[in-house]
Amino acid sequence: MHPVGHEARHQDPDVPADHGKIGDTSWECDARRSEHGSGLECMTGPLLQLSLLKKSAEKLWSTVYRWVNPPKSAKCIMIGLDAAGKTTILYKLKLGKVDTTIPTIGFNVETVEYKNILFKAFDVGGKDKIRPLWRGWCQDANAIIFVVDSNDRARMEDNSYEIHRLLNEDQTKDALFLVYANKVDLPNAMKAAEVTDKLGLHSLRSRRWYIQLCQATNGDGLYEGLDWLASMLKR
Repeated sequence: MHPVGHEARHQDPDVPADHGKIGDTSWECDARRSEHGSGLECMTGPLLQLSLLKKSAEKLWSTVYRWVNPPKSAKCIMIGLDAAGKTTILYKLKLGKVDTTIPTIGFNVETVEYKNILFKAFDVGGKDKIRPLWRGWCQDANAIIFVVDSNDRARMEDNSYEIHRLLNEDQTKDALFLVYANKVDLPNAMKAAEVTDKLGLHSLRSRRWYIQLCQATNGDGLYEGLDWLASMLKR
């Protein structure tokens, strides 16, 4: 007979008497400790094996999926007048953070993967002397991303002129056209309809275009723009 409230145990002579008791969790935690460096979160053998099996299956599925459906590469040119926020957008998408930037003299290039598409993005400077070179950069581009400062009403006419001059070139006739209307957090920023009107986008009848309001500093609207590009590139 055993006292009420106590559980009878059969002690294996090869196992220490205190093994498995509270205060000795080593038999449950060794595998977890080796993986995470701590034994505070413990799993029993079957649960641990199930967890590791699930992770292995997920990695295998990811590898197989990428092998069967390799990312599609797309050349994207990001242009716009100086100080519109092009470099800030590029590094927000690439690094998820905003660093202090200086005016781009030549170009920056980064690869951003999104929705199984590798966007090879060229951020080309927007100073006056560089703008005539845009058409050369845009040759064979799958998409052109034009960044405008939606708070800068004084230069909307300049933006419109550069857009229509560029899109009338033969080198750009097949490229998708995305407009990022940046800096929407500023008090005098224009709405999408007003930016569309001032840029004359409705006259681009044979062009697939889209306008997306955004705030580069916190990322608002950036991925919505990439959503449109990804959906169009997959067609």
